[in-house]
Amino acid sequence: MQEAGMGQAVNEALREEMTRDPNVFIAGEGVGVSIHDSPLMPTHGLLEEFGEKRVRDTPVSEAAIAGLAVGASEAGMRPVVEIMFNPFFTLASDMIVNHAAKLRYLSGGKSAFPLVVRMKSGSGFGAGCQHSHNLEAWVCHSPGLKVVMPSTPAEAKGLLRSAIRDDNPVIFIEDMNLYFAFMPVPEDDTLIPIGKADVKREGKDVTVVAWSRMVHTALAAAEQMAGEGADVEVVDLRTLVPLDEEAILTSVKKTGRLVVCHEATRTGGFAGEISAVVMEKAFSSLKAPFRRVTGPDIPVPASPPLEAFYLPSPEKLAGAIREIMNQG
Repeated sequence: MQEAGMGQAVNEALREEMTRDPNVFIAGEGVGVSIHDSPLMPTHGLLEEFGEKRVRDTPVSEAAIAGLAVGASEAGMRPVVEIMFNPFFTLASDMIVNHAAKLRYLSGGKSAFPLVVRMKSGSGFGAGCQHSHNLEAWVCHSPGLKVVMPSTPAEAKGLLRSAIRDDNPVIFIEDMNLYFAFMPVPEDDTLIPIGKADVKREGKDVTVVAWSRMVHTALAAAEQMAGEGADVEVVDLRTLVPLDEEAILTSVKKTGRLVVCHEATRTGGFAGEISAVVMEKAFSSLKAPFRRVTGPDIPVPASPPLEAFYLPSPEKLAGAIREIMNQG
């Protein structure tokens, strides 16, 4: 077992899959040039190892990158393309949403259309709203796309390898803050199945559902609440589509309380989908109304103090847990 950041774990997954399968290649903005000179970055060293035919720097055109991916997938390749930041998905969405997401359905399931679109998410760098806005709910609303948001480097490695081998288009969203959070990563070829949540902390009083960076916020809040006598269970979705409803419902039926935490803005956020699933299938188990702890309905600020206000914090989440505990 080694210690690595998420960028390094992604790099390992890419290297291993490119070595295993000659149909796997990567393309995107800056994937082979100086922007990835740091060994902490996901495509560091891959150009030198695999050459320009399999590590392709592209023009700054997210639409063109997405079109390249769709065409290569139709031709039998397994492209892994990077469009940098999550909000840039809006520029790539025509090819991804209107074409990649629908092609397998239109073939009656007879044809495979494997491709992975990698993008960075997360605030905390003062990069402003054009770079830091989390839009995973937009992607989840497009049938035909799988959506993966790992919370640890080890899961990023295992889930990315599964995504590359999947015969459907997969949107793979990496929180940039986790590039610099060093955690254990297995050195073997372990695969993590897409569509399976993970209970990061067992508890009996409250269920907190989170994903990506917010899992660590949830774990910090759970530790804080343990000092007040509340036993919090933390469920890490890891994959939003397909959604592991069983894991969520099993936890809520045990604890009777639900709090959902995500960094994206509140209105239309994926917390609403999770809450709807629980209301439809486990309403009788609830001891109190569920709570959402999310980003506010504003663009992500660039100012560090305002950005800190925007982010859900362990203190904000602990407040919601405390409130729901006092209600029943």
